[in-house]
Amino acid sequence: MQTFKSFEQVLYTVNDSTFEDIALRLFYKQAAGNKVYKDFIGYLGLEPTSIKSLDKIPFLPISFFKTHRIATGTWTSEILFTSSGTTGAVISQHAVPRLSFYLENARRNFELFFGPLTDYHILALLPSYLEREGSSLISMVDFFIKESGSPHGGFYLDNYDALLKKALELKDDNRKVLLFGVSFALLELAEKNQADLSHCLILETGGMKGRRKEITREELHEFLQARFMVKSILSEYGMTELMSQAYSLGNGQYSLPPWMKVVVRDINDPFKFEPNGKTGGINIIDLANIHSCAFIETQDLGKIAQNGYFEVLGRFDNSDIRGCNLLV
Repeated sequence: MQTFKSFEQVLYTVNDSTFEDIALRLFYKQAAGNKVYKDFIGYLGLEPTSIKSLDKIPFLPISFFKTHRIATGTWTSEILFTSSGTTGAVISQHAVPRLSFYLENARRNFELFFGPLTDYHILALLPSYLEREGSSLISMVDFFIKESGSPHGGFYLDNYDALLKKALELKDDNRKVLLFGVSFALLELAEKNQADLSHCLILETGGMKGRRKEITREELHEFLQARFMVKSILSEYGMTELMSQAYSLGNGQYSLPPWMKVVVRDINDPFKFEPNGKTGGINIIDLANIHSCAFIETQDLGKIAQNGYFEVLGRFDNSDIRGCNLLV
């Protein structure tokens, strides 16, 4: 059976023609070496070796990350990523054997869509994530800021004036200004300030986290565009349980790196997949989840557009609110 290292090495060679083969090989490894996933498959009455195609692979409900350690093989975790949540809520935990693998994967992922980190000054407005430990988003953005090599990058807890001052100071710089912001903080920033940030890229990472009355992503983006004089708002779709991220370049439709795939399941039958254009539950294959489980059934609702991009439309009614989830 292939080693973890061999999967890491092949991860960035994945393309449309090789995805299924690599995904199936990873499935066999995880079905045998991940106790929780193995037991789950057994409860379904399935024999892993009988599964020969991508559409037959069972997806592990994401809620298992709240109650079990999801790990393939035996190893010691270097870091434990945890989800945000309301007081008293059970949070998800994702053990990661090497932080460096997560960070390098995040860098490759980001640069695939936006180009080299060294092209940017990165300003981060992520107060709710800075205030707790175990945030994968903070680890990623902190790494991005350092790797950009810019002396102007940094985090802003709630100092909106300093953030805007820095962004405006960099207006005529030869690097682009990228503002990473959690949704409720960007909304507060826009409500309190109107500024010409047309030279900036604004990337919202979701997360109202019960702090504000929920508004649609479209309403949020329209308000931010008007207040900051930008043509579009970028978005990131990521979660504690995944090693990779999807990005929207401004139209609410998300693109994936070659090592990820989204399928949409029927709302009432988790083993039936919907055609493009029809709303259902989002299932994600993240081949970078080598050491945990690459096949995740999320509690998000969405659809795959005819052009192959996917949209996030909300959450199942019986799902608890995830702090890093995008707006409904």
